[in-house]
Amino acid sequence: MSTLFDFLDNPNYDLLGAFWMTIKLTFFSAIGSLIWGTILVGMRVSPVPIMRAFGTAYVNIFRNTPLTVIIVFTSLGLSSTLGLNLASSESTTSLEDNAFRLAILGFVAYTATFVCESLRSGINTVPVGQAEAARALGLGFVQVLTLIVLPQAFRSVIAPLANVMIALLKNTTVASIIGVAEASLLMSDMIENESDSLLLVFLLFAVGFVILVLPLGLLLGWVAKKVEVKR
Repeated sequence: MSTLFDFLDNPNYDLLGAFWMTIKLTFFSAIGSLIWGTILVGMRVSPVPIMRAFGTAYVNIFRNTPLTVIIVFTSLGLSSTLGLNLASSESTTSLEDNAFRLAILGFVAYTATFVCESLRSGINTVPVGQAEAARALGLGFVQVLTLIVLPQAFRSVIAPLANVMIALLKNTTVASIIGVAEASLLMSDMIENESDSLLLVFLLFAVGFVILVLPLGLLLGWVAKKVEVKR
């Protein structure tokens, strides 16, 4: 077996580093998506018309735009054309950091729309009477949303949110198109250089993503059962 995987001895193939980059992309993008998605859902159910209009337009536009287009736009549109630089200098390392952060920005902009829609479905499961009772006690919209509605909405949509996070993990492969050194970029290099071991390369990365996705799915499934709302 060691003979089959001798190509991994190549110092240019940092397999663990590539998957670690995938994990970091997923982690930071997930946090940003949950925060921005929660803000978006607040806009979508807001009593202020302009906020509802913005939330609706944003979700419809970004959710129906291919993720590849969004990621390319963050690099070519925001960085190259508008000069947006999220790194501190112009060194090679900083350029890589800039691509990494731009990729996270694109993933957050895209994934937050699915978080928003999942939460909006969860809000619909909260009895209207609870919000009306809270307003009768003098609570404002933001208080009702953050103290009463959203906590229950999150509990009821853990499973859909888990699917969104798993999809995000797999979508991180798109970051390779702007030069982020994650797993799929390394796989492309291996495919190009190791023509005699294509099947092994595909198998290696397939197993790697299964190792990442399966525990995440099991963990989030367990959390969903623990916090689900009993009806």
